[in-house]
Amino acid sequence: MSTKVEKSIVVDVPISTAYNQWTQFEDFPQFMGAVQQVEQLDDQRLRWVAQIAGVKREWEARILEQRPDEKIAWAATEGATNAGAVYFAPVGAGQTRVTLELEYEPEGLVEKAGETLSIVERQAEKDVESFKTFIEGRSTPTGAWRGDVEGAVPGTPGVESATSQGDSGKAGISKTAMAAGAAAVAAGAAAVAATRGGGSGEDSQSSQDSPAEAEVVAPVTEDETFVSEPVVAEAVVVEAVVVDEDTLTDPRANI
Repeated sequence: MSTKVEKSIVVDVPISTAYNQWTQFEDFPQFMGAVQQVEQLDDQRLRWVAQIAGVKREWEARILEQRPDEKIAWAATEGATNAGAVYFAPVGAGQTRVTLELEYEPEGLVEKAGETLSIVERQAEKDVESFKTFIEGRSTPTGAWRGDVEGAVPGTPGVESATSQGDSGKAGISKTAMAAGAAAVAAGAAAVAATRGGGSGEDSQSSQDSPAEAEVVAPVTEDETFVSEPVVAEAVVVEAVVVDEDTLTDPRANI
């Protein structure tokens, strides 16, 4: 399931200044916290490196439409699946409304958990606020490109416009993301332990007869092997504790 985000902000600069700065894609890391690098391959192709929800992602994108002082739209062609557009509109003397709309396809356990916590949405909000601070602190943009790209997709392109199929985490997973994922799964295992431990002896015996349930806490996937091993171990410990408790409370144990 994709994540859709829309954020808007008014910047105290003329529309041409705001638009011109946004055409300088290689300067995005100066005000976009998650973006580590942008390389402009030609007038319509860009290569991106970003860290999203603690996961490093890479992708190439194509500019689908570009109209000076109005709109820039893009969609990924390789790597992490995403698409979107940024719009510019005058709102007063020397002021411009900048509206960012994007859609992103999360991959893997960590990013899907990040989607639930609205990490992408909060990052987008920080980015437009940082853009406001960045451009208002300058007398002129760092550069400008005033060319046109005729659009084939009206409105804001979504992930259906992207031809990429995701990068499956090939760019790497940060240690912070690994720790966060492991902590989240450990909490889930603890909750299962508390539920089972509070049940009747009959319920505990039923759990013993179905050891396969331990693996339901965190299914193993190819991309998340760093999470799966500690989770299964944790679940096995939980089952062992339940067995010991039943044995100690059964008067027939010493017969």
